[in-house]
Amino acid sequence: MKIAYLCDISPMETWGYSGGNSNMYRALCDQFDDVHILENSWGWAEPLRHLVNAMPEAITLRARWRLHLLFGPIIAKNVARQLARDKYDVVFCPYSFHSLAGLKLPYEMTTVYTSDATPTSYKRSSIGAAFGSYFSASRILDPLILRAEKRVFGEVSLALWPSKWMENSAKELFAITTPQSQVVPWGANLPDKDIAYSGDDRPDMQKTVRLLLVGRDWFAKGGATSFAVLEALMEKGIPARLDVVGCMPPDEHRNENVKVHGLLSKSDPVEFQKFMDLYQNAHFMVMPSFESYGFAFCEASAFGLPSLCMDIGGVPVVDGVNGFAFPPEANVDAYVDCILEHRNDAKKYNALSKSARAYYETHLNWGAWARSVKAKIIESRAGL
Repeated sequence: MKIAYLCDISPMETWGYSGGNSNMYRALCDQFDDVHILENSWGWAEPLRHLVNAMPEAITLRARWRLHLLFGPIIAKNVARQLARDKYDVVFCPYSFHSLAGLKLPYEMTTVYTSDATPTSYKRSSIGAAFGSYFSASRILDPLILRAEKRVFGEVSLALWPSKWMENSAKELFAITTPQSQVVPWGANLPDKDIAYSGDDRPDMQKTVRLLLVGRDWFAKGGATSFAVLEALMEKGIPARLDVVGCMPPDEHRNENVKVHGLLSKSDPVEFQKFMDLYQNAHFMVMPSFESYGFAFCEASAFGLPSLCMDIGGVPVVDGVNGFAFPPEANVDAYVDCILEHRNDAKKYNALSKSARAYYETHLNWGAWARSVKAKIIESRAGL
């Protein structure tokens, strides 16, 4: 089976889409003999694409896909020409629904799309509301964007969402349902072969409760609440520390028990080992963040690390399986009580830790994702 891989950012660019794009490409290559990356040129509008990519990241993230959608008919012709040069069975498109806008397939093939959110599902969610609109004028385009989404998702063969939240959003917004719209969870932003999981080999929680937060934006990742949990534990006389990776907490959210490690490169062996050690030595990931998914929760499960988060968006945390997702209105006490309950019952904590790892092995890894995607593609093509 020959796969045409279509995205507005090449999967060779590992920074794109927080690494998810590259992970999907590699996972599909393990399942299919021929996965070909289509060029993402904008045709005669290519200079405009380069101009947008040179802008500050905050502008690029919002302007690139909107302009791509605007010039969709032109860009889609270039994609159609590439497809016509060969014979593909499947067009696989992650994230960039706008890459499918206006695309007229030169022959019959299966189209597969996946993303943790779409522009409209994000904007209408509590996640989008929390961050607001960068361009207030963009609201004028909202009805046009929704119509474009309905056209694209109405025509795809398979829409494979990583969460039930997104599947429900697709049903509500775009009127697509099973079997066209299905859930296939994504994996961790780490190669499975590189994960040094060592079971129950964790520091004694009776000596110090170790909490972990991983992300680039302290406030978006719920850092203020994570710090409040740390302080509440200490006020109860419980020794605790909070390890922070990827961002810098403000002064008001720092004390001698907050250990800041900065950005750790996964391509640097020393820093990557430190990254893995932090996961392996933590007792809970405490990250009540606003997420449409959240690769860090998959990473935590890979190390048998239970996650405590908000029940919002499509976070891949199942109560009692790989952690607990609290209602957004839950206070700090809910997180603290959960931690103490498991600190006081080693068997309960160890069972939760093993359950988190098992959930990773069966659901939250890219191998499982790719095998499921392949099976669904084969099933979808059975009628062709």
